[in-house]
Amino acid sequence: MMKKIVTLGEIMLRLSTHAGERLWQSDQLTMHYGGGEANVGISLSHFGHDVYFVSKVPDNALGRGVNRHLQSHGVHTNYLLTGGERLGTYYLESGVGERSTKVTYDRKYSSFSTLKMEDLNLEEIFHDATLFHVSGITLALSPTLRELTLLALKKAKEKGIKTSFDFNYRATLWSQKEASQAIKPLLPYLDICFCGELDAIHLLSIEEAEDSLSETERLEYYYDKIKEMYPNIQYMSSTFRHVISASVNTLQGNLYVDGNLYQSKVHHIDQIVDRVGGGDAFAAGVLHGIVNQSSLQQIISFATAASALKHTVHGDCNAFSEKEILEFIDNGIGKIVR
Repeated sequence: MMKKIVTLGEIMLRLSTHAGERLWQSDQLTMHYGGGEANVGISLSHFGHDVYFVSKVPDNALGRGVNRHLQSHGVHTNYLLTGGERLGTYYLESGVGERSTKVTYDRKYSSFSTLKMEDLNLEEIFHDATLFHVSGITLALSPTLRELTLLALKKAKEKGIKTSFDFNYRATLWSQKEASQAIKPLLPYLDICFCGELDAIHLLSIEEAEDSLSETERLEYYYDKIKEMYPNIQYMSSTFRHVISASVNTLQGNLYVDGNLYQSKVHHIDQIVDRVGGGDAFAAGVLHGIVNQSSLQQIISFATAASALKHTVHGDCNAFSEKEILEFIDNGIGKIVR
């Protein structure tokens, strides 16, 4: 059943090098639009939901490009405001083999960073909504956006809307201390949280688990501790990613509910086309399952399969439907779908 879902965040212009080129030596770059909350919204739109993306872009050709991009994926742009001077940009230097992918941001003073509470009619935006999703990247951009995000989460909770937050810590945007101070006030207002072991240690100051524990046991330990601190959080989720090279990774999804950890199978992703947005595809898969009240094992299997598929296409967003992801789960690897 179609649900109204609201996401809030910055969408940016992404300029990517071709594989095998350094950014400083490139004379051609490939252009995409992307941003965490927009990517989640696009996936959820492809899964059949009624998605509204809240943001602010400049009134120029790039802002109109964002509008076209979102609408082409079925995302409503009623609350895509115009104003400010520029669209945030980031440059992606594609990794190869043992060389990691590298991101260079150029997003200061972007239109979105000027967004204020008085620009938004939250009563109208949240009318009949089922879910509200935001991430830590938004918090990193300005003190005003931290205040806005907290107020929006409180408003959503007042209206009985499920709330979702992805820690999405980016060391190039702010320090661990700054992130911790901004994130902790939000946690009492969350139903769904995407975070992992490093977030628990460095942002929530949870004592490290014993070295003798397995990877899965450590994650259970951290989730148990978070649940003790914030009993309102119903769902916690993350992935185990093991990087063999820039083009070969393994991926396993985790979903923690009521003291139990549910895990997907391990996906061996060979020949990665584009890893950016894989986490957003995963988050969207989890959210889709939660709002549709799927079984917990189905939720994590679907979400991890959605993320694995995202690695096979260029750009930030995942343009696979629910049906296509389910077919991928059923058909296995590399078969011809006739």
